[in-house]
Amino acid sequence: MGKSYSLETELVFSKSSDQYNASVPPLYQSATFKQPSLSNMGEYDYTRSGNPTRTYLQNQLAKIMKANHAFAVTSGMGCLDVITRLLKPGDEVIAGDDLYGGTHRLLTYLNNKGDLKVHHHDTTNTELIKSKITPDIKMIFLESPTNPLIKVCDVKSIADYAHSVSEDIIVVFDNTMMSPILMTPLDLGVDIQYESATKYLNGHHDIMAGAIAIRKPELAERVYFVINSTGCGLSPFDSWLLCRGLRTLAIRVERQQQNCNKIAEFLQNIGFKVRYPGLKSHPQHELHSSMCRGAGAVLSFETGCIRTSERIVENTDIFGIAVSFGCVNSLISMPCKMSHASIDAKTREERDFPEDLIRLCIGIENADDLIDDLTKALLKGGACKVNEKDELFNAVGVQAKL
Repeated sequence: MGKSYSLETELVFSKSSDQYNASVPPLYQSATFKQPSLSNMGEYDYTRSGNPTRTYLQNQLAKIMKANHAFAVTSGMGCLDVITRLLKPGDEVIAGDDLYGGTHRLLTYLNNKGDLKVHHHDTTNTELIKSKITPDIKMIFLESPTNPLIKVCDVKSIADYAHSVSEDIIVVFDNTMMSPILMTPLDLGVDIQYESATKYLNGHHDIMAGAIAIRKPELAERVYFVINSTGCGLSPFDSWLLCRGLRTLAIRVERQQQNCNKIAEFLQNIGFKVRYPGLKSHPQHELHSSMCRGAGAVLSFETGCIRTSERIVENTDIFGIAVSFGCVNSLISMPCKMSHASIDAKTREERDFPEDLIRLCIGIENADDLIDDLTKALLKGGACKVNEKDELFNAVGVQAKL
């Protein structure tokens, strides 16, 4: 085994096994590969089962996720589909009550269809979750911070307790919000880590992809069987693009996080309720800091009025209105009307999901430009006002430190 380097170095350093010693991984677009003989299929025979470009990508993912096995599939939701196929009909699972909308949609579909019995609970209440974990539970789905309420759960405590109840319980963690740069869930006892590689891993919103990381060989074999059988492995060209995106992951996340910290402080200083784990005002700031190497680049805040939030979202210039996050450019959305619209209004109310919530996904632009853009949108939206000294105030008269 070669020398191990820091994560930032591993992202850009690699030794190619290409016959021409290419400085970047070559693209093997081939769908089929010729066999040496009838009895010797060679390393690759059919791209659905394996491809040199995808292998290179998966080896890179395994290194940065600190996994023994990594798999690249066609989307983040494709990851979840593969993972749920490990379960048997009627198996009971625990999931959070603040999940990515697509995750909630698939789990609800499987529950209503009778394939699984899904129990939603507040994963930030560690003792509550422990009380719900029994030998009947076969899988636990966790996110931290959650999207978009930015709630934090004690991943290690939940994973350790689950495995003490039964070694067969599979703890699954969606690490899309943090990326491997800021969090290593497998070090916290998680069995399967997955991410929407469409987001930070690629970083440019020009492909859809998902990544699954595992340490246990037996579990990895089961996951590979499903991927190979269903044909959801990532295509060679998208694998090549994702390899390229990974090279700038560290520097992108560093800049995005710096910008997000500035914007979170700006909004909090005006007087808005800001949800961001990098702020000391976040109720789980210390817990998050104990698990992660940073707070990420996604925040959400409340204005107190749905119509005001709508006007703010529709009056930004730099911020694009879009459902995703993790891209180099900044995005803005209202989750209740966009990414989480699949969760019905009654359920959102039961889970204290503010209908006026605005989510900001921060990019790599100049932070002052982003704050200026937000300021203009806040003023046009009626959420703030300016006095004769050009000082910015919110609706309750808290002065912003501009």
